[in-house]
Amino acid sequence: MTGPFRTLKIPSAWPRTARSLDGRTLIGYARCSTDEQDLTAQRHALRALGVPADRIYIDHGISGTKRERPGLDQALAAVRTGDTLVVPKLDRLARSVPDARDIGDTLARRGASLSLGGQIYDPDDPMGKLFFNILATFAEFEVDLIRMRTREGMAVARAQGKLQGRQPKLSPKQQRELNRMHQTGEYTISDLGELFSVSRPTVYRTLARTNP
Repeated sequence: MTGPFRTLKIPSAWPRTARSLDGRTLIGYARCSTDEQDLTAQRHALRALGVPADRIYIDHGISGTKRERPGLDQALAAVRTGDTLVVPKLDRLARSVPDARDIGDTLARRGASLSLGGQIYDPDDPMGKLFFNILATFAEFEVDLIRMRTREGMAVARAQGKLQGRQPKLSPKQQRELNRMHQTGEYTISDLGELFSVSRPTVYRTLARTNP
């Protein structure tokens, strides 16, 4: 295929070096938003696209709406002229148009390319840049929709009395006992936190709540 996009061939076996079949050095990036999510599928996708395991950089439990991501910064720092940054999907790389453009500009300055699921994006090609910006717009639009639906869902739940806000970590009885023990002067804030298995800020909030 000619033009700004070209399908990256999937090798029949894992490469032994950081070079793909066409001679490009491949740098992989994977991300998930929560600690509970698993990066295995993304790692496998990157390996299938020819990225060696030791060239995959990750951000675990970091939202794509945040630009400050250690794994992404390391991946971009590892890219050199002629290299390709490989990402399974655009939403793993950026969830806003400004961030996507910033990353694209960084790759362009380094003379590198971007592969989204195997499709090569050339930052210096006008058509490739246009297509990438369109994808970034849809990624940002998806985030905005999720936020809007979340707000609407919370509003409905609140109206139905199902959303009560954050509940105290200690029961009313535990709060009263914590306050009583604190008033004896025999226990420090750290002692109370350890006894009730809560953090120091929680102890302070409990005392403020029971002693208005």
